[in-house]
Amino acid sequence: MKRALITGITGQDGSYLADLLLAKGYEVHGVVRRSSSFNTRRLDHIYRDPHESGRRLILHYGDVSDASRLVTLLARINPDEVYNLAAQSHVRVSFDEPENTGDVTGIGTTRLLEAILISNVNTRFYQASSSEMFGSALPPQNEETTFCPRSPYGAAKLYSYWMTRNYREAHGIYAVNGILFNHESPRRGETFVTRKIAKAAARIKAGLQSRVYLGNLDAIRDWGYAPEYVEGMWQMMQLDEPDDYVLATGIGTTVREFADQCFAHVGLDWREYVHRDEAYLRPAEVEALIGDAGKARTAFGWKARTSTEELARIMVDAELQLPEAAWAR
Repeated sequence: MKRALITGITGQDGSYLADLLLAKGYEVHGVVRRSSSFNTRRLDHIYRDPHESGRRLILHYGDVSDASRLVTLLARINPDEVYNLAAQSHVRVSFDEPENTGDVTGIGTTRLLEAILISNVNTRFYQASSSEMFGSALPPQNEETTFCPRSPYGAAKLYSYWMTRNYREAHGIYAVNGILFNHESPRRGETFVTRKIAKAAARIKAGLQSRVYLGNLDAIRDWGYAPEYVEGMWQMMQLDEPDDYVLATGIGTTVREFADQCFAHVGLDWREYVHRDEAYLRPAEVEALIGDAGKARTAFGWKARTSTEELARIMVDAELQLPEAAWAR
């Protein structure tokens, strides 16, 4: 039985990756930050009581800001694969918390890579890199595009990207960077724009909300479906040689168009409900991120299958099934 360790397992990608690995027969270990309230909601459907025999999902308290704990966990678990998905992942918030973003999203990766060396485990390492590293570079962006991050988040992810390559080249660690463009789902955090729009459309339709406030409606993003992207993460970890790969749909959609798709799905005109609020604008905007996943398609056959319009329907339908919206209807 293969064994995997996932940091950031309670997030969108971490929960979908746990689903995938469990389905493939892995024993899955996840690192969870200690909190006074439960923060494992996305894992409820696969969680098993610690007293049950045969369980294959095991959660451990820890944090990528705690180097000694990472060494201890790696030595104890001895994983075949490590997926580093932990981050302060909200781009707009990174402008307000640049130091914390740098520590968690940037230095946290170095702590984990160094812990792999210190604990002397023979493992493969996946780093969740981001399209935000490209910043103002002109689309389409691929593995050869010059990086030009426009946020503390993008800069921190770029540091992690280069440290991952450094540990691969200097220490021989099987380490890959997955440069993933935006990928969304019903498990996306409610403060992220796609989930915010989908939730607003459903709540307005149900009479629970009257408007939604957004920032830059002209921003163009390459939005895919998160479960397909975690498949790509796993696939690039199974190759004979480690490398870096872009995952993307190759199609750009504006925030305005995504709002139109979500509201149209429930028979509403988005223009009647969407209002602009400058508080949601970034100090330095990234105008267009559109990826070219040709390298991944050639190397291991990965291709996005869900269109942005289909994604909008999936996310709105999930919101409509929530108890509050269903009750209101």
